[in-house]
Amino acid sequence: MTLRMTLAASAASLCYASVAMAGPQAEVLHWWTSGGEARAVAVLQEEFAARGGTWTDMPVAGGGGDAAMTALRARVLSGNAPTAVQLKGPAIQEWYEEGVLADISAVAEAEGWEDILPASIAGHMQCEGVWCAAPVNVHRVDWVWANKAILEANDIAMPTTWEEFNAAAEKLQAAGITPLAHGGQAWQDATVFETVVLGLGGPDFFRAALIDLDTDALTSDTMKAVFDQMRVMRGFVDSNFSGRDWNLATAMVMNGEAAFQIMGDWAKGEFLAAGKVPGEDFLCASTPGDGYLYNVDSFAMFTVSGDDNIAGQQLLAELIVGENFQKVFNLNKGSIPVRSDLALDDFDSCAILSANEMTATSEAGSLLPSYAHGMALRGAQAGAITDVVTAHFNSDMSSEEAVQMLVDAVANSL
Repeated sequence: MTLRMTLAASAASLCYASVAMAGPQAEVLHWWTSGGEARAVAVLQEEFAARGGTWTDMPVAGGGGDAAMTALRARVLSGNAPTAVQLKGPAIQEWYEEGVLADISAVAEAEGWEDILPASIAGHMQCEGVWCAAPVNVHRVDWVWANKAILEANDIAMPTTWEEFNAAAEKLQAAGITPLAHGGQAWQDATVFETVVLGLGGPDFFRAALIDLDTDALTSDTMKAVFDQMRVMRGFVDSNFSGRDWNLATAMVMNGEAAFQIMGDWAKGEFLAAGKVPGEDFLCASTPGDGYLYNVDSFAMFTVSGDDNIAGQQLLAELIVGENFQKVFNLNKGSIPVRSDLALDDFDSCAILSANEMTATSEAGSLLPSYAHGMALRGAQAGAITDVVTAHFNSDMSSEEAVQMLVDAVANSL
């Protein structure tokens, strides 16, 4: 063991000793309020209690976290921040810049997070080199889900290129089957869009366009081709798509009303909850192209006072990345563990595929944060792009017009 590791372990041991003596306290703000998520949070509460902790739950339902962020802002402004808050992506750094996040590096170093987390994902958990958040899971965004019976009946294989996808969709359409189940909501449009950007442009282009916001990438022929493909895909959805929730689109695939859906792996949770079996009832594959788009849930640790609260925060961080919670939570959520060292014997074939490809893309440098799900960009920039994407998808706007609007929108958001 190196001197640095020894010191880190000793520091963490002292932290954990204080946990036992002080009686750790934690007030946890989150928006996991239903289904498997709520069950998984209950497991974390039980683990916390088993280690002598007292958990104060602060669930805020609704709005995909918007309501929770409103509640958080009020608490921070009043000088009474919760112990831990469900946050993700650049929002973590935004709160750090306000000077309100705590340093949990002692726990991270003692538990070896740097060795078990993919480097790209670990970067989101650090604020200027300090560990300030604990990752919960990894959702892969760039999935295509399919009704196996429909594909077999029409002699169609899972597409590996966008040309194959288009050909399959045209064949299905000719047979009277809706090719693509989609919900006409801005974030769903953005989800499809970013998978096309990755698939047509590749990881380097995705990084330049949707992370670095490089003008040359945004104005390129490749970006025009992306909007061309989006226009084609608009013709593959049914006429009642506007406003449809994502899970209702998943149900269309499940019930044989549509063949494909492009959606993150939370869609798999719908299939599994209905008793469907991957490989038998439904199929999963990455969307055409190389790379992996991730969406990571995490808990940021806010500055608190009092030994009991600090001890609670450190214990909570340890448990969140701990093996048991990582397994139980992700089995319920449909995502995969963020730890690279966990055995996946109890996970389904789609999860195992996701984990293997996460490792491979991490090593290849093509493990990328999702822009559509708040991992790659701050809110203003992401919103500007999504507004253009959904405006194009719901109109007859040309690809050239969309590209120009995209460049202007990004420039105005900076």
